[in-house]
Amino acid sequence: MKSMINKISLLLLGFTILFVLPGCSDDNKSDLQLDGDTWLTVLELDDNYQGIIDRTTKTVTVAVPEIYQTDAMKVTAIEASEGAVTSIQPGDMVNFSFPQVIKVSNGDVFLDFTVQIKHDEAKIISFKLNDTYAGVIDQTNHTITVRVPGTVDVRNLVPVITTSEDALVTPASGQAVDFTDPVDFKVTYNTASAVYKVTVIPTDAPSAIYVGLAASMDQLNAEEKEAATWMLNNIANSQYISFEDVQAGRIDLSECKLMWWHLHIDGGIDTMDKFDKAAPQAVNALVRMKELYNDGMNLLLTRYATYYAAKLGATKDGNNPNNCWGQSEESGEIAGGPWNFFIAGHESHPIYQNLIMNSGENDKVYTCDAGYRITNSTAQWHIGSDWGGYDNNDVWREKTGGVDLGYGGDGAIVVWEYLPEETKGGIVCIGSGCYDWYAFGVDASGDKYHGNVGRMTENAINYLMSK
Repeated sequence: MKSMINKISLLLLGFTILFVLPGCSDDNKSDLQLDGDTWLTVLELDDNYQGIIDRTTKTVTVAVPEIYQTDAMKVTAIEASEGAVTSIQPGDMVNFSFPQVIKVSNGDVFLDFTVQIKHDEAKIISFKLNDTYAGVIDQTNHTITVRVPGTVDVRNLVPVITTSEDALVTPASGQAVDFTDPVDFKVTYNTASAVYKVTVIPTDAPSAIYVGLAASMDQLNAEEKEAATWMLNNIANSQYISFEDVQAGRIDLSECKLMWWHLHIDGGIDTMDKFDKAAPQAVNALVRMKELYNDGMNLLLTRYATYYAAKLGATKDGNNPNNCWGQSEESGEIAGGPWNFFIAGHESHPIYQNLIMNSGENDKVYTCDAGYRITNSTAQWHIGSDWGGYDNNDVWREKTGGVDLGYGGDGAIVVWEYLPEETKGGIVCIGSGCYDWYAFGVDASGDKYHGNVGRMTENAINYLMSK
């Protein structure tokens, strides 16, 4: 009897599930419309300029002449998938001086397409002679300077030229040229054109060098390349060489009084182990670099290159800056106001002369204004009894042998030097996060304070070379 009751119960349960489940399915049926396509298929601006649509990246590129107003462009045609609507309509006037997003919706589905304007461009991006001697390009004045050894025949040099996309250059890359006198190279692309004057300077023994990890200056990252380019354009008889060049003895350094190394690593360096992994070329050249330093070579070490002072044996305790960090170029923060560090007590030091100062604030060095994109890449010494090993500035001086010259807002030492001793050269270190050469995506030419970075660097170079 009990078995019969169980069977009847199971049968009733089965009927219940059979009738209930369809009801649940109907109750949960979605009203969302998810089956429509949402592609942007046509975009035309100002009747003449067609957008190139990339479905993979969901971007639209519109090419316009080199000089063209893009802050009020008319959308003359826009089409999308069947049944889809766009957030921008034909006839709309849109400011395309910065990227704009067009939303394409179909029912409850949508895609965003980013529209970017691309002006015609005619630039020389890199310039080498005989695939060996890299030119220093000044894009503002359209000049290129190439230094070659005095033994090179300047009457028969072959330029290797990289231009902006699809641009043509004459004389052509790979064609032998006589550089006895400066030579004009014309670059053209659609409506864009530019003439670069190339000057070749024979020289054997540089007075100052920028040393880097890359085999050539063109291979430096943007931050380092900006610094190196500035040096070769502003410091007489200066050259770029690599640490491998130093190690191999390829360059005559008999007349060289100063070496500058500015090291940038996206995301920063905060230990000597990370430094070693990031800069193996510098580590490999250490024996030769120590010889040069011990024989009187002066060094300017900036940003994470400040670690190298410990490698060279300049610091008494062998330590590197103990408080370091940094961001990547593309994700750097936009300064909300002027950035500065403090120089109280050192206002008369040679490296701080002829800078643009704020009225009444002679104890501060400003390096950029609001709107500048900065990575805040910092290599500094934390001072305090809480951590770091340096209770106060006197303890730091005693332990490291350094001379403090500049400070962060919390009292950290951000600029310092190691004075010449016996036959050794002098070293100036700048590790302030304010010291920055390259602002990703930002035109810093009008920045009130950014010129102080170059002026301070030139002051430091002249100061060291005078020793």
